[in-house]
Amino acid sequence: MTAERLDFKQMCARFDVTPRTLRHYEYIELLAPEREGRARFYGAREVARMTLILRGRRFGFSLEEIRQWLELYDADPEGVLQRDAWLAMADRQLDELAQRRQELDEIIVELQALRDTTAASGT
Repeated sequence: MTAERLDFKQMCARFDVTPRTLRHYEYIELLAPEREGRARFYGAREVARMTLILRGRRFGFSLEEIRQWLELYDADPEGVLQRDAWLAMADRQLDELAQRRQELDEIIVELQALRDTTAASGT
């Protein structure tokens, strides 16, 4: 069984990220590709990490939160610490997203009322 190995360009294309983004993730040690001279190659571990990074970003986690969470895997291969940290992070983020949704709902109601008042006064 051959392990999947992507070069820099393939990694960017697969995850639809810019070269700058990929280099940044390496710089802040979220990813650690194999190097052969100047070439970089990404194996299954880096592909999985990139999937988690992008998912974490989509959910609104900071890169530092994601980095700390990923580091737990190396410290605890059983995954207990990582699971517990993930649950705590997810709970905090769910609370924050619910609060932001409530704020957006209030803004929408206020804007709709102002829009309706303005439209009604134009007749």
